[in-house]
Amino acid sequence: MSAVTLTVCFADPFWVGYLEIDEGGAVRATRVVFGGEPTDAELHDFLLRNGSALLAKAAANPPVASDARPVGRPNPKRAAKLAAREAARVAQGRRSTASQEAVRLEYEERKAEASAGLRARKAADAERRYEAARAKRRERRRGH
Repeated sequence: MSAVTLTVCFADPFWVGYLEIDEGGAVRATRVVFGGEPTDAELHDFLLRNGSALLAKAAANPPVASDARPVGRPNPKRAAKLAAREAARVAQGRRSTASQEAVRLEYEERKAEASAGLRARKAADAERRYEAARAKRRERRRGH
């Protein structure tokens, strides 16, 4: 069974949301930048409009091994302590290490795609300049 969580925190200077899909041992995550602090109504509207695309984006990212322990039926006092710890972690804007790793992998994938595109554009530009210079040389040799 998979669990989906959206954590919104302040990462100076913007508010950022981290969508995590926990698939019982593996975590897939993605990040969305909100800009200003979103209200609950704005988050609800955002999820209604972009929720499926955000889930698809997270599901397309590579899974990372989760550092969470298997969930059983904990002692109520322990459950309260874990809930308080999780609330403090969210309040401080930290996310799980598996989530951080998944977002880092997504960033590296986008960076590799961008650099490959840049290389292709530079090669096409160099080829275009070479062909223009060649045409110019031909025109000069013709004497016109």
